[in-house]
Amino acid sequence: MLRLDKALSFSYLLQYVESPERHERKYVVESQNSIMNQIPFQGSPCGNLESSSVHSEGTVLDLIPDADKELYPHQLDGFKFLWRNIAGDIHIKKLEKLPGNGGRGCIISHAPGTGKTRLTIVFLQTFMKLYPACRPVIIAPRGMLLTWEQELKKWNVGIRFHNLNEAKLSSEETAIAAGIIGQTGNQEKNKDYNRFIKLYSWMKGGSILGVGYRLFEELAGENEKKHCNGKFKKILLELPGILVLDEGHTPRNNQSLMWKALTKTTTQRRIILSGTPFQNNFSELYNTLCLVNPRFSHQIMSETSCGRNLTKNAGRKRKANAARDEWANLTSSISKTDSDADGLKKLRSMIEPFVHIHKGSILQNTLPGMRDCLVILRPTDLQRKLLQNVARVDKFLEQAYLASLISVHPSLVAEKPEFSDHKRKLKSLASDPNAGVKTRFLIKLIQLSIRLHEKVLVFSEFIDPLLHIKNLLKSHFSWNEGREIIYMDGDQGIKQRQHLINSFNDKHGEAKVLLASQRACSEGINLVGASRVVLLDVVWNPSVERQAICRAYRLGQEKVVYVYHVMTLMEVKKYARQAEKERISELIFSSSDGGGGGGRSAGCDGVVSEDKVLEAMVGHQSFGSVFERIVHQPKESDLVRTFGFVDLKQ
Repeated sequence: MLRLDKALSFSYLLQYVESPERHERKYVVESQNSIMNQIPFQGSPCGNLESSSVHSEGTVLDLIPDADKELYPHQLDGFKFLWRNIAGDIHIKKLEKLPGNGGRGCIISHAPGTGKTRLTIVFLQTFMKLYPACRPVIIAPRGMLLTWEQELKKWNVGIRFHNLNEAKLSSEETAIAAGIIGQTGNQEKNKDYNRFIKLYSWMKGGSILGVGYRLFEELAGENEKKHCNGKFKKILLELPGILVLDEGHTPRNNQSLMWKALTKTTTQRRIILSGTPFQNNFSELYNTLCLVNPRFSHQIMSETSCGRNLTKNAGRKRKANAARDEWANLTSSISKTDSDADGLKKLRSMIEPFVHIHKGSILQNTLPGMRDCLVILRPTDLQRKLLQNVARVDKFLEQAYLASLISVHPSLVAEKPEFSDHKRKLKSLASDPNAGVKTRFLIKLIQLSIRLHEKVLVFSEFIDPLLHIKNLLKSHFSWNEGREIIYMDGDQGIKQRQHLINSFNDKHGEAKVLLASQRACSEGINLVGASRVVLLDVVWNPSVERQAICRAYRLGQEKVVYVYHVMTLMEVKKYARQAEKERISELIFSSSDGGGGGGRSAGCDGVVSEDKVLEAMVGHQSFGSVFERIVHQPKESDLVRTFGFVDLKQ
């Protein structure tokens, strides 16, 4: 049997080798390996100032015509901040040679929706004017790469963008391929071939490479599968002159292959773009800071007594562990109380040199405004009964998941074994929106919003509620998916998703509602077509919620944005924990640009005068009873005291 397997295997391989397709593929691989073996890896990835450059006087601001008109004030400050950290100065005379230590990385922590992409494009455009040999790489969530490509075209900066995640070659890349290999044939079916062409085009200079986080991990991580004999890994780790990490809080786990791969890139010129660098805890924040500034751990050790006492002969691992311990000691008291003013001051002083903060005052100054409401609803009798049963579930996360489904609509748990006794009854209620307090609220909100010609954006952490709501909207309003209803989750391709976004944002289009997965669609996309945002459930990470809101509340929005955090009393405890995380983030990443605003809490009568739709719902004779309480600007109000039963230590 073994010999037969070998014979069959050999016969198959021989047939494959001798086929014309195999012969062509072998020729392509040999050609690309021959060319890639000639790639030089020595020398600076950026080089020195272009000797033939006409820009030899003034500052880098002079490279931007009408800089004060092109950029907002916070973007101009961020632009200069980038130059001082990445290159050492803003005066062109002093930029003739980049710092020998490779510069220093930095974080642009500007509120979501305030133009970080535009700022970065302007910086890269000017940097590439002075250092044309530099090879910038933008690493981002896969779905955002198309946004970068479109923004580069929109602003007409004349820089090519090579999307390594895109399966097909662009027309320019196809022409380059023809010049290298001499023919195209069926080579677009070969992923490594297409990636080679994109990398080769980028390595020639004058262009930007875009790659998704997961693909970067695949090609440059510890488990990489020797694409092109390991050349891809070597290229991605050694050749970039600047590394831009969009949504740079994504690789925040120091045990992940992604984080480890990114830390091995040789360039120190790393830029993290993140409106929400603090995600869940101080340990993750430390990982983010060390990723963008590898010398941050040394800084901690030099500024603490423990670090100064550690001998120079201590091993790297021991020093790294000691630095992490010092960070934990410094931040432990900050997370528990606001009273550790000295610790907070020390922490801010440590990160201030390489973290530029803008809390979003530009949005308040230029946009019509935002009304943020916590809407606590009274569940139906059936929902209340089911929620009581959920309390008996042992696993905490499963308990939270089931409670979230039940709060939207009870039929969502019809197939769950915990509710098998109610299965028939729950299924019979599936088409009735009034059977669930959140679906009832949502249908009414949408009905009133479309009368005002406003579009509604609905986010959920889970797919099942979105699919159920989609069916309810179809039957209740006689709407169609793709026309009045837009549905988005993580399964759509990048181009299909962009088409859906464009359809929703079209002022003259038929779209009324967009149902979106919070995890797949909360970052990096523009949904300014919506002026009503509904968050159906509570997530543990406050930055996910904030990112979702800022899909609509961002530069380009022309209407007041109304945000509804919809929940039942059982979910308030989870929300209060989320608010506590956001409080800590605000303590660390505060700025002098304002952006606050006095918050106030109120009962139903205190806030609805600012919201015609909510006012109509509360005042409706048969509908007002669904409201338990409404809190205006909940993250600015004293939520913990408002709900005194919440114990954040649990």
